[in-house]
Amino acid sequence: MPLATFVHDGAAIDFRPSSDVAAGDVVVLDQLVGVARTSIKANTLGSLAVQGVFDVPKGPGVIPAGAQLFWDAGAKAAQTSSGSGTYPRLGNAVALALLNDATVRVRLNTGFPEYQALPVP
Repeated sequence: MPLATFVHDGAAIDFRPSSDVAAGDVVVLDQLVGVARTSIKANTLGSLAVQGVFDVPKGPGVIPAGAQLFWDAGAKAAQTSSGSGTYPRLGNAVALALLNDATVRVRLNTGFPEYQALPVP
């Protein structure tokens, strides 16, 4: 028996919310962040995009292209700070967002968290 069986390409995942989710809502599943491409009624199977490029609300400040972004669910905004590790990683900015811009363009779930290298003895 194989250890793994291919299911699908992974650009979207199945999601059954406990409350209604509107199209465009950012949904946090522990450390995975997705975006509802369509509205999903409570207790109904839908899907979340976990790959792709989306415009999302941004927190204060200028965000350079390439910056790591984190999702502050309380503020419903992308931040460049991880909130001392409390905000899950959203992805990377793919375009410069200026101070007065309401949104930032983000590529979802890019890269991996940074780990501190261990010294070599």
